[in-house]
Amino acid sequence: MVYRVVQWATGEVGKAAIRAVQAHPELQLVGCWVHSPQKTGVDIGELIGQAPLGVTTTNSLEDILALDADCVIYSPLLPNPSEVSALLASGKNVVTPVGWFYPDSSGVDLDATARQAGVTLHGTGIDPGGITDLYPLIFSSMTSAVTYVRAEEYSDIRTYGAPDVIRHIMKFGGTPEEAISGPMPKLLGGGFKQSLRMILDGMGFAEVEIRPSLKVAVATADIDSPIGIIKPGCVAGQQFSWEAFVGDEAVARIAVNWLMGEDHLEPTWSFGPTGPRYEVEVHGTPSSSCTITGFHPHSVEAGLVANEGVVATAAHCVNSVPYVCRAEPGLKSYLDLPLIAGRAHPRLHR
Repeated sequence: MVYRVVQWATGEVGKAAIRAVQAHPELQLVGCWVHSPQKTGVDIGELIGQAPLGVTTTNSLEDILALDADCVIYSPLLPNPSEVSALLASGKNVVTPVGWFYPDSSGVDLDATARQAGVTLHGTGIDPGGITDLYPLIFSSMTSAVTYVRAEEYSDIRTYGAPDVIRHIMKFGGTPEEAISGPMPKLLGGGFKQSLRMILDGMGFAEVEIRPSLKVAVATADIDSPIGIIKPGCVAGQQFSWEAFVGDEAVARIAVNWLMGEDHLEPTWSFGPTGPRYEVEVHGTPSSSCTITGFHPHSVEAGLVANEGVVATAAHCVNSVPYVCRAEPGLKSYLDLPLIAGRAHPRLHR
């Protein structure tokens, strides 16, 4: 069966998702919503630097709702629950990297909408939505009596090709006070707390207390970056973490470490000899740990052309579509779906 797919938004994740849909034997792209009026009414192939694909973009929600489609890959910069609700109510499954990984009571209304429409909502991606929840769950299957779980990201934020987001939302280049009081702790916490609760619920931990933390590193000299010069005393590194405790015992930690390179930082944070990476560890009988590379660019310049982490996020969304379309209605996490696999390259597919 071939599933008809709509791509919602054409940022870096959206563009990568379009390419991944093209390579997937079970998917057909039939629509595309864009935010910018300048992108409206053009063939989607033009937006990704390819020949025409026969799909014209629109910035009308009503146009998308009217389409005959099985699933929407919903990847705007920030989520809008009313948009997701409308998509679900129109009878379309939704896969998204911007939320609903494992929501608490805040997801009840969308769950009800999806059930009533007979469709499914699934949050996925990479971090959160993969490294911080799916991977720990998989590794834990080979350990008994689990006592501690950690998933952590170490990334050079200079490779993220969204300068306005880095400066104005993430607050790099601003004061420490601006970063601490900015929107990122809440924006990130909404997703990573869901990851934390998913792995703890999946492994059967008792009720936990989640303690968030934000630490910043400042520049000690001018740092040249894609968002301009970061002046001494301004934010050039951030570490967000969420730790779960059962009583006084730490049982899980999820963290992200974002640095503007490794030079001229106070504190003197670095990536260490392994470089940018993801780490997952599970303590128990036996304990295991894993360092994951390949989802980070080899250089700043390469990352600004094609960031492997962004491509992986899109691929996880795209590969989830057939499984989500076949799932029972409602809001579904990794705890509800079968193992999701990629598909062979078109020249190798049976």
